[in-house]
Amino acid sequence: MTYNEELLDKAKRHPEKQKNPDRPMGKKPEWIKVKAPQGKTYHETRDIVKNFKLTTVCEEAGCPNIGECWNKKHATFMIMGEVCTRACSFCNVATGKPNELDKMEPLRVGVAVEKMGLKHVVITSVDRDDLDDSGARHFVKTIEAIRFKSPDTTVEILPGDFRGKLDDIDSVTMARPDVFNHNLETVPRLYPTIRPGARFFRSLRLLERVKEVDPTIFTKSGLMVGLGETIEEVGQVMDDLRAADVDFLTVGQYLQPTPKHAPVDRFWSPDEFKKLETMARAKGFLMVSASPLTRSSHHAGEDFQRLKEAREAKMAKVAAE
Repeated sequence: MTYNEELLDKAKRHPEKQKNPDRPMGKKPEWIKVKAPQGKTYHETRDIVKNFKLTTVCEEAGCPNIGECWNKKHATFMIMGEVCTRACSFCNVATGKPNELDKMEPLRVGVAVEKMGLKHVVITSVDRDDLDDSGARHFVKTIEAIRFKSPDTTVEILPGDFRGKLDDIDSVTMARPDVFNHNLETVPRLYPTIRPGARFFRSLRLLERVKEVDPTIFTKSGLMVGLGETIEEVGQVMDDLRAADVDFLTVGQYLQPTPKHAPVDRFWSPDEFKKLETMARAKGFLMVSASPLTRSSHHAGEDFQRLKEAREAKMAKVAAE
């Protein structure tokens, strides 16, 4: 069996996965295919990211929507470097020993957001288990820098779990991002093999804690399907998220980055995604985005506006009853 040499080369970014056997990467169905990145605005966005020496999860995670998003000047900045301390079997971000934090990074992010004229920005990060606060202070400084340089921009963050430390979760929450997103990624049964460095209920507790500290902040979480989960397990995770008062759920298809990563168990069809969306809406989420190519930050700006409108409609309905 032969493999795409470019994919095998990319797999070298993941030293902890080199012991894994090569897993076949089957042909993707028609509904997964996307156009190659191109266009003037795409290149302008790429140049700004490069000139400010910033990292984006769009590139590091190999997001299939990079062409569409960058052509709209939407980019998800990944702070605290490009090397993660964890080794999730689904993730294409490099694993290893990170460099020291760049103290000027928050300001560069703020200036880039201003220069790009972003109305809504998403800030994510690698996991930094090597830091005493898992990078919480760096997140706070980045939020503050964006608010200073571009006060009208709404801020969505997508951090790790801060190892469950409530003081760190609280400090980031009190910086008042407009949306606090933290992905559960998969169902509890699959955590030992798919997300071994994390704990399902620790992540769930983080989302719950955000609402305890500031109920006005929108909370959001995402799931991947195609890793071997059942629809009943996905439904149970939806119930868990609603019990934590999470507002917004995204569900997308897992795509295997290299032969060394976890294999795709199956591709869920567009009709199955519609069923998941219907199920999630029935459980009470304010917003649901479920499709094969849905990703956490895909259409984040437009979705934030819909999220606000959905909350206002819900409050008006309650007041009228």
